[in-house]
Amino acid sequence: MDGRLQVFSGNGNRALAEEVAQQLNVPMGRALVGSFMNGETRVRLEENVRGGDIFVIQSICHPYDHHLMELCFLIDALKRSSAGRVTTVIPYFAYARQEKKMSGREPISAKVIAKFIEAAGADRVLTIDLHASAIEGFFDVPVDHLRAGPLLSEHFRRMRLEDVVVVSPDPGGVPRATDFRNRLGVSTLAIIAKQRPEVDVVESLEMVGDVAGKTAIIVDDMISTGGTLVKAANLVMERGALEVYACAVHGLFAGDAFEQIGASRLKQVIVTNSYPVSPKGHQVGVEVLTVAPIIAEAIMRIHKDLSISVMFS
Repeated sequence: MDGRLQVFSGNGNRALAEEVAQQLNVPMGRALVGSFMNGETRVRLEENVRGGDIFVIQSICHPYDHHLMELCFLIDALKRSSAGRVTTVIPYFAYARQEKKMSGREPISAKVIAKFIEAAGADRVLTIDLHASAIEGFFDVPVDHLRAGPLLSEHFRRMRLEDVVVVSPDPGGVPRATDFRNRLGVSTLAIIAKQRPEVDVVESLEMVGDVAGKTAIIVDDMISTGGTLVKAANLVMERGALEVYACAVHGLFAGDAFEQIGASRLKQVIVTNSYPVSPKGHQVGVEVLTVAPIIAEAIMRIHKDLSISVMFS
């Protein structure tokens, strides 16, 4: 792209967008993103974007549908204003756990969201740790899938914990936990199997692997209500672990998640700022790492037509 690099943001995660812009040493694009008196979303660009290489940073977080509309309206406004290319940067992609039908007469919601974003005019998508990689295939435009695992593993590497066992909270997360284990340089892995009779409800847990006398780190892609995480931590401690940590890329902390974590046996929980985390989290041992440098580097590489995959080799 010959156009100048410009960064815009909705209200989904404004603080992260501003941090990315600062990393890139570019000003935030000026745009009015708000609501009319009747509650409808209002978007108006307040600077020239003609021919620009535009990056719109918007986590689709609570209220999810409202922030999705902000993103789509921003994309449409940019395309109608003759932007050269529009890349949507979605640190947290909502509805990612609805990437398939769990029963009859259900939508594949993640695909619907992908088509919304495409229909609005996005030329490419940049996102972080999709819950299911298959979502990339829902788009017909290029998708760059960033990973925050190296950031999390490097944080624990600096902590210099001894006799560590990495724990996957479900069989589907084994590849993620294995990559984390390899980056951390430890050899032991434990796997928890759970039965989930309905959404956000866990009936029972079983574990394969030895955690006795070890420091356990539970590795997941997201923390929603915290119920599964707390049960997993209790199981690990019951099996003889000395202490238990947890880390995840996306910290949603819905409902009474902070209360559950605060009352649990978890020593510390590490997440990133891909999803805005309430200051209450710090009071219960939640630490937030920033993904701004990862996003900024990826944006610069896209702008200069350089490889993204080398960032995670």
